[in-house]
Amino acid sequence: MSTFGVARYDGYADWYDASIGQFAEPAGQEMLALLGAGSGRCLDLACGTGLNLRRLTDAGWSVTGIDLSSDQLRLARERAPAGVELIQADATDLPFEDASFDAVACALLHTDVEDFAAVCREVARVLKPRGRLAYVGIHPCFVGPFARNSPGEPPELHPGYRDTAWTNAGFSDGIRRRAGARHVPLAELLNAFVAADLRLTRVTEAEDEDFPTRIGILAQL
Repeated sequence: MSTFGVARYDGYADWYDASIGQFAEPAGQEMLALLGAGSGRCLDLACGTGLNLRRLTDAGWSVTGIDLSSDQLRLARERAPAGVELIQADATDLPFEDASFDAVACALLHTDVEDFAAVCREVARVLKPRGRLAYVGIHPCFVGPFARNSPGEPPELHPGYRDTAWTNAGFSDGIRRRAGARHVPLAELLNAFVAADLRLTRVTEAEDEDFPTRIGILAQL
């Protein structure tokens, strides 16, 4: 396994865990709605502080969680249900054999990695034939350093949609200001799945908002 990438969330785990629930909870619900229940082995990819571990085990899955941040995993271990395996690993270099998982569940990752296409390739490698990936992330068209999202107001869009450089500029005082982010335009996001031979079977946009802040993708190998 190669050297880990940069764990940008180290040092922010407690703050993140206390602050992210308002956004992470509906994202996790949407992720499970895409994935559905199952009895096989499921990888919680970039599991963070473990907010979705019980959600997945309650749905019947046998769960393994991975995250790059040891600080995030510290909290995940505190809330992990019995039988859940947690591993520190890089999403672009997973420590699993080919065709190891029946499903992969992932939320809020694509803006936190340099190469989301590499993540999708690794997902395709560790999925069993006809295995499925449920992914929910921020909506590329309405959320990013080019957008201003005032509560109750339509997003205000500015130049910079095609700028994919890592940045912490243009964000409010949240995790992005602290850890930074890489904007991934919509076409690049969808093509990452297609290039990994993951067939898109459903795409959703958060229905609890006039202008969705989340996009959901169900894909199958």
